[in-house]
Amino acid sequence: MSDMKNAAMKNATERVSNGGSAALGRPMRIVDGQQKITGDARYTHDLKLPGMLHARLVPSLYAHANLRGIDASAALAREGVVAVLTAEDMPDVPPSSRNLLLLARDRVIFAGQPVALVLAEDEGAAEDGATLVQVDYEEMPVALGIDEALAEGAPLVWPEGVPGLDAAAAEAHGAAVEEGEEEAVAPSNLAGETVMERGDLAAGFAEAAHIVERVFETPMVHQNSLETHSVICQPDPLSGGMRVWASTQAPFGIRQLVAPLLGVPESDVTVTPATVGGAFGAKFGLYEPLVALAAKAVGRPVRLALTRSEELAATNPAPPMRQRLKMGARADGSLCALDAEVWIESGCFPFGLGGLISLMVGSFYPLEHTRVVAREVLTFKQSTGAYRAPGATAVIYALDTVLDELAAQLGEDPIEFRLRHCARAGQPMMNDRPWESLGMAETLEALQAHPAWQEREEARAQGRGVGISVGGWMGATEPAAAVCQLNRDGLLHIHAGAVDISGTNTGFALLAAEAFGIEPENVRVLTGDTSYAPYSGGSGGSKVTYNTGAAVRLAAQAARQQVLEVAANQFEAAVEDLEIVDGRVRVKGVPDQSITLSAIASGGMRFGGQYPPIQGNGRIAVTDLSPAFSAQLAEVSVDEDTGEVTLHRLVIVQDVGRALNPAAIGGQMMGGAAQGIGWALHEDLAYDEGGQLVAGSWMDYSVPDVLQVAPDLDVVIIEVPSEHGVLGIRGVGEAPVVPTPAAIANAIADASGARMTQLPITAPALRAALAGGSALNGGN
Repeated sequence: MSDMKNAAMKNATERVSNGGSAALGRPMRIVDGQQKITGDARYTHDLKLPGMLHARLVPSLYAHANLRGIDASAALAREGVVAVLTAEDMPDVPPSSRNLLLLARDRVIFAGQPVALVLAEDEGAAEDGATLVQVDYEEMPVALGIDEALAEGAPLVWPEGVPGLDAAAAEAHGAAVEEGEEEAVAPSNLAGETVMERGDLAAGFAEAAHIVERVFETPMVHQNSLETHSVICQPDPLSGGMRVWASTQAPFGIRQLVAPLLGVPESDVTVTPATVGGAFGAKFGLYEPLVALAAKAVGRPVRLALTRSEELAATNPAPPMRQRLKMGARADGSLCALDAEVWIESGCFPFGLGGLISLMVGSFYPLEHTRVVAREVLTFKQSTGAYRAPGATAVIYALDTVLDELAAQLGEDPIEFRLRHCARAGQPMMNDRPWESLGMAETLEALQAHPAWQEREEARAQGRGVGISVGGWMGATEPAAAVCQLNRDGLLHIHAGAVDISGTNTGFALLAAEAFGIEPENVRVLTGDTSYAPYSGGSGGSKVTYNTGAAVRLAAQAARQQVLEVAANQFEAAVEDLEIVDGRVRVKGVPDQSITLSAIASGGMRFGGQYPPIQGNGRIAVTDLSPAFSAQLAEVSVDEDTGEVTLHRLVIVQDVGRALNPAAIGGQMMGGAAQGIGWALHEDLAYDEGGQLVAGSWMDYSVPDVLQVAPDLDVVIIEVPSEHGVLGIRGVGEAPVVPTPAAIANAIADASGARMTQLPITAPALRAALAGGSALNGGN
């Protein structure tokens, strides 16, 4: 941890402490950190139920093929194999989303798609059984890239029409219902189109003295959690429902998915979230419906834990994108026009990312004349989904690279250029809503003051390049509730339904301690299953502390009020004259007149008690967003003979609104930036011309290791309080991945003159660009 990070944490602690709270703003260990590092945490893989069967997927060998038959006889003859399930054993439900695709019926649409499910008494038998299932395929033509999928006569992923197409997408296809007449739309691999416009684009570019136009390509990138997708389902003989244990970000979402398939009320499906070994947006529900139906079919518990190869080939990574950006600036350096076209390759199911991407492209640097068109394209690959700030990393890579080149043409300082044009509160976004309070400019100013920027000429003298970028996340909201109980031992229990994937339970403990008036060490946060936990949305979008944390604080405040009312009755004093200090309620100014929290809790938890137990409820529906931004600086060197890039330093500045736990926040910032390094220099989930994954293991898919992350990671926390977040907080987890690739690409341009437009920036691609004297790479 750098001196600057220590200073930032110290300053945050002092600022919060001066506001009257000893709990908030001081570094605190993650509450379950000890369990995880000692191996005591229990993951889904660790759970074993009596009579449990092990499941193994039988994946499609082809990206597109008709299924002519499945012969499971050899598999069923293998000792230990109990059943081989196919689509005939599944309900014939419309596949309106990827998690309802279940097992392939008649046709497969990506290599790795499950065709059958083998259930066996042990993992070895399940693995053997899966290899013994014989599938008769009729291979069909494929379309694997954007151009190929949109070409005339291209094979269609969904010849009968795109499933799950929402009203907006239908309207974009010309399928809107108007005055009782429905227009027919020819099936297409174009799943949706979003258009956002402002001003007069032609007039805007007519004013431009400088124009930069580039086409950028970013690859399919996998979340690559250490723990793969895993789920256990057990039929409940009492209710006829199902008990589910899952590595999931969204237990209530899983319940909502599974119950209709089983034909039972949601209340008869109980989802218990196990410890999650990484998610990053990928674990909102994928194979839980399939495993629940399998357990129902055989009447026994079933566990499915994906192998690493299955995880890479058949889950929901980030989508590949192509972006054409054209930006103009006047002679005085002011930006005048932006024209952007974005193609999102969503794989075999629509993702619905076009609206968000259009909003981000046109809103981070608000211009009078802007047009953004985003198109979602289907191909014969696995479906794509959310990965830490979905879409934002690719958007900022393109947008900030173009900005950097424009600044260079104009001879302007790249930070000053961004400060001149970046979004500020009150300016209109592309949806015409004004930006709320945001710290985009403040993060740039903090980066500008950093020694790494002030001393950039010294780095250049050593042959290094320095590049910067700024990007962020719009935020997200979802209603939430929480319960706070005071126990006989004086400890406070917080009951919440949000899954802790990033240290959020530690934040809950801090918020509850601050609201109640005790030390966070005396707070226990309990994540319950869906049968009794208060509702909380999925853990993603940097919204858990922002939403559920607000409910936790309300619950703790309600419990505190109850405690003070009990004590006021005993002391015959006014509530406002009481305080909680060192685990006791006392009359202000009369420290000898006090009662312990334990005594108050015990009085409401015994035979003949005179007042109710202490239990506070908190519920909230935050509806306003609080954007979060990160500005980063990368320092690199480039070996012009080999094209190898060495990342020497990465400075990460982030506005967190208010730093509840600087230690955890710093970890999130470093973790996000490390993943951004993967985007920039390493990761590509590549396919061959037949639709076969060629990066199907960690031998082939390059994830940066600890030696490939910058040796000098400098974290700077700043605080621009949100007007909507509890105590001014903003979400933390999404923003730090966003600007990293652009900062590295801009540093490479500064070091070598090569302006790279395709990720990852590999040594062969950079060497080719340098050898050809081109400012652009033509591919990897």
